[in-house]
Amino acid sequence: MTRLFDRHQGTLDRAMKALAERDFWSPYPEVPSGKVYGETAKADGLAAFNARISTPFILKGHPLEYTVGNEVSPYGQALLVDYPAASSTTLVSASAEAGGGLWAAATPETRVGICLEILARLNARSFEMANAVMHTTGQPFAMAFQAGGPHAQDRGLEAVAQAYAEMTRTPSSAIWRKPQGNSAIVMEKHWRVMPRGVSVVIGCNTFPTWNSYPGLFASLATGNSIIVKPHPNAILPLAITVEVARTVLVEEGFPANLVLLAADEPGREITQDLVRHPSVAIIDYTGSSQFGGWVRANAGAAQVYTEEAGVNSIVVGATDDFAGMCANIAFSLSLYSGQMCTAPQNIFVPRGGIRTDEGQKSFHDVAQGLVAAIDRLLSDPDRAAGICGAIASPATLERISAARNMGTVLRESMPIDAASDARTATPLIVAVDAAESVAHESEQFGPIAFVIAVDTVDDGIERAARIAEKAGAITAALYAREDAVIEAAADRFARAGVNLSVNLTGGIYVNQSAAFSDFHVTGLNPAGNASLTDAAFVANRFRTVMWRRPAA
Repeated sequence: MTRLFDRHQGTLDRAMKALAERDFWSPYPEVPSGKVYGETAKADGLAAFNARISTPFILKGHPLEYTVGNEVSPYGQALLVDYPAASSTTLVSASAEAGGGLWAAATPETRVGICLEILARLNARSFEMANAVMHTTGQPFAMAFQAGGPHAQDRGLEAVAQAYAEMTRTPSSAIWRKPQGNSAIVMEKHWRVMPRGVSVVIGCNTFPTWNSYPGLFASLATGNSIIVKPHPNAILPLAITVEVARTVLVEEGFPANLVLLAADEPGREITQDLVRHPSVAIIDYTGSSQFGGWVRANAGAAQVYTEEAGVNSIVVGATDDFAGMCANIAFSLSLYSGQMCTAPQNIFVPRGGIRTDEGQKSFHDVAQGLVAAIDRLLSDPDRAAGICGAIASPATLERISAARNMGTVLRESMPIDAASDARTATPLIVAVDAAESVAHESEQFGPIAFVIAVDTVDDGIERAARIAEKAGAITAALYAREDAVIEAAADRFARAGVNLSVNLTGGIYVNQSAAFSDFHVTGLNPAGNASLTDAAFVANRFRTVMWRRPAA
């Protein structure tokens, strides 16, 4: 059963080449263009999304004990979609039953071919997915299309390629000869890839597909059955994913229940029951550190892969392009209203100022340069709405209100006029002194940033790295002229387990992570214990089992 593998082998081969070379490559175009996806694709995707509203989400043959669904778009629309739901016991039992036969025995080529077909079909539905992501997360449409569609699919493909490389590292059979004097012992040996069992993928509110696809496809490709547990505010994107996956599996003669949806809602949560279930073998989790700690403490013998919260920092020491630096940081702070796990929060600036192409700039000059850059970027309300999107959770607005009292407000957070029905907020910028404040040392999720006075650039680097070691961090950025400063920063942030970007002034931003090239999270600090997507992320989702006999 390698028909789908043969169909998509070119894509797989190119993905494995990209992983080895770490250069740019993607089979899924990120531009939402009719020339790429078809002239009617955008309208068709919107129509498909609208058809979901106020209707039951049907998954044929899926366990159904009751229905749930209370999603409300951050743009103001109630989705009113009813999803099939069941207890954790029912879901785990159905998943284990589906995963114990044909799927576990299938060859890596069969499973990988099916995964590649699922990804291809998801790509064809990227416009529908974009609307689903936009109206469950608050991402602006262009970002929802890219991050929820092609970029998420890239990460899924990356996981499939890594999984295939690891599953085929050992040959399926070999003849073993051990010389014994004038003769030899000859054995026929066979190795089989065996999955661990039931895998639970716990999604997040802000990036339901981008963060879930690596674990989902890594587990599925390696033979495990999957229970997809979306955030209750962002069920639809992952429900569509489950729908597509089940369709392909059935077409290829496998049980649909290899991929299940674990939808729930406030007051009827099942995540903890899934985590504690003794039959769950693998857990992928994205979300807060508080609940991530609970997951790690209560998962029993399950393999747990987490991406948790962190405090990302920028250290400003010097720049040859002050305007470009300010513009780059302004966009990073504004994109999706800072609701990205990679978004910067802390900006460390020496009290004595910095050297720039525009001459010496004081701490105040740097802070005001950043404020002015944000104001310019968001001066047009329509553009501001397209960059900032909407606020996923009302709790974020409460954090903004509290952060106003943490220092001197340099820039007030304001709603966006062009999005009157949406829950919106532009970046709040607060100045503090590192010698007098610790407010910046914990995560303030959302459009909240601190400009922090420090003694020197080296002091800023050290403080940022220590925060990463204590509270976690996924990204860091540095602006500096001297190679010695850059190399010292690279060493210090590497020890803190943080990926570093240096002197970004153009079209690449610190909060962007490229599949097939950038490892997302290192697993070396509290921001997560795994990396998307390295070999370690996939290799322990299966074990290699041998049988042998004397050769004829």
